[in-house]
Amino acid sequence: MSQVQQLNEQLAAAARSFQEETGTSLLDKGVTIATEIVDGCDYAGVSIVHRKGVIDTPAASNPTVQRLDELQFALQEGPCFDAITSGDTVRSADLANDPRWPRWGPSVVAELGIASMLSFQLFTTQETLGALNLYSRRPDAFDSDDIDSGLHLAAHLAVAIAESRTTEQLTTAIASRTVIGRAEGILMERFDLQPAQAFAVLTRISQHNNIRLHLVAAELVKTRTLPGTEK
Repeated sequence: MSQVQQLNEQLAAAARSFQEETGTSLLDKGVTIATEIVDGCDYAGVSIVHRKGVIDTPAASNPTVQRLDELQFALQEGPCFDAITSGDTVRSADLANDPRWPRWGPSVVAELGIASMLSFQLFTTQETLGALNLYSRRPDAFDSDDIDSGLHLAAHLAVAIAESRTTEQLTTAIASRTVIGRAEGILMERFDLQPAQAFAVLTRISQHNNIRLHLVAAELVKTRTLPGTEK
């Protein structure tokens, strides 16, 4: 089997394995596979963009990665930060002397011993999810083949992350709708209300107390008491 065929099989296996994972286990799987199939990769991490532009690294193959990324996000410079904000694949063969990151580069080389880096934006057609980041202790550790491998892996991982988020959101929505329905039933029985009237009561309590509707419903189901009312 040629090296190209072997790599293609590894990427296909990675894509299938992503379907079996969700949440942080999915991100951990992506990190593990990156260190296995990309030559020169000593460490790997997945950074995620949250609401209001907050970025963190919930999955890393080594604690060093956490420190590397914390400095990037604090200084707002570095390959990961650029990959997320620009959408480009970012490679640096010599972090110590790369003029793009005059503060971050020399400091991480001196403090953490990382010499080169490769970052891929994780994205779908609808949103930017984060970045897959590969680190090496050797200068100029990543070549064009590594970029191709990383791009394919990042594409599979991004789709899996997006699908996982959709599934989690759907599950949360169903759970919320279920608890709201149970709360409506309690009010209907207690006060002889119609469904629309019971829902209106929950909505009014939610707005008056500035509490999310599903939390009002959950409180009623749990305690049989509405927030902001006398027990």
